[in-house]
Amino acid sequence: MKNYIDYLKGEHAVHMAMFNALEPLFPLISDVGIAMQTCIKNGGKILLMGNGGSASDSQHIAAEIVGRFKKERKGMPAIALTTDTSILTSVGNDYGYDYIFARQIEALCQKEDLVIGITTSGNSANVIRAIEAAKAIGATTVGLTGGTGGKLLNLCDFNLIMPSNITARIQEAHIFVGHSLCEILESD
Repeated sequence: MKNYIDYLKGEHAVHMAMFNALEPLFPLISDVGIAMQTCIKNGGKILLMGNGGSASDSQHIAAEIVGRFKKERKGMPAIALTTDTSILTSVGNDYGYDYIFARQIEALCQKEDLVIGITTSGNSANVIRAIEAAKAIGATTVGLTGGTGGKLLNLCDFNLIMPSNITARIQEAHIFVGHSLCEILESD
């Protein structure tokens, strides 16, 4: 049987180094949390999207907002655009996969809303199209990415770029940021 302890120690060290490098993002994370509070106060909702693990993160964060994170409170409006298989498959079939989120933004998003696109590379075409659609509506847009921020870097009002090029580490940081945003949202 192979021993993975040294491997795990190495992965843990990379994880901790990336998390330690998040501190310069704290002011921006705070700003996004305040923007989320403002969105909800103004009658808006939070729309989230992503592919694969980022789709799961979208659903996780939306659930924390609608249900609760830590504090007993009234539910707040949030929708993960990753969950309706009939919409995803019909839009994907009729318009193409690049439009599965943009069509939902066209249908559901209003200028009071805040839209979060989660993509580790910042280059997911369907997330980019949805952010472009949200900007056209006048909604606040947030990119939750990694590496260089990719194409979302120049599109979003707020860019939360995790300081890593490793997908797993970026995703680990994304859920930390998502939980932090939920805590800020609940603190108001």
